[in-house]
Amino acid sequence: MKMNTESNAYTIVYAIIMVVIVAVLLAVVNQGLKARQEANARLDQQKQMLVALNQDFSEGDPAALYESLVRDTLLRDGDKANIIRFEVDGATKYILRLHGQGLWGGIGGYMALNDDKNTVFGINFNHEGETPGLGGEIVTEKFRSQFFGKHIKDAQGNLRSIAVLKEGKTAEEGQERVDAWAGATITSTGVSDMLATNLQEYSTFLMESNACCKEQTTCGQCRCENCNDNCKDCCKEGCDKCCQNGCKDCTCCNGGQKKCCQSNEKCCKQEQVNEKED
Repeated sequence: MKMNTESNAYTIVYAIIMVVIVAVLLAVVNQGLKARQEANARLDQQKQMLVALNQDFSEGDPAALYESLVRDTLLRDGDKANIIRFEVDGATKYILRLHGQGLWGGIGGYMALNDDKNTVFGINFNHEGETPGLGGEIVTEKFRSQFFGKHIKDAQGNLRSIAVLKEGKTAEEGQERVDAWAGATITSTGVSDMLATNLQEYSTFLMESNACCKEQTTCGQCRCENCNDNCKDCCKEGCDKCCQNGCKDCTCCNGGQKKCCQSNEKCCKQEQVNEKED
């Protein structure tokens, strides 16, 4: 029996078949490209973090450079790493992921802090649809460079963020500021709000003491990390307590007065610091 190609039933069946075929083809193509899309998204994030770390990857492999600098993921939100530790020229840097709202859509970026968890080493912004020449200029080095060397805490060590304000306006007492982009008030305010909100979300990490010894009571081990000139005696109290608890595998910083070894008899060994006279 020959089907009437001019009937409504034929048109409906034909349309359904074509929709199904196209849907199947799109699903196959999407699945085939998924791995590449995820790799591209990961590479883009790595590039943004490298920009925040003031690293030039224009003539090299950004993925390889990223892997040579990254050390540890400290806080993760699902598949997104919110705090990552890097080592740049022998110094520890922390990258904090930022997310907020601009005029026409979401804005975000990455802030790099020095080991003091206070001084901005670098920063990078991105946006979904801010106006070119206005809000879109938050991605430029001219805007970003204002943040370099700024502090997110006041003189008393309280978390204050960094205000993005129009020229002539002053920040709150104890808070540092940068100039907003002219003609992009809403986007600039969005950046300011994003920093204030996100830094509060990271407050537990940011307000942690930089003392190197961190006790792990569950296993009785003393662990030293992030050692610098400000805590060269960091292992003294922590490792003593660690030894008293019978620690058998204690790892401490070499810069302190205590140096730890892996010994079944004693975890920490006293070492005299040899000081040379100038």
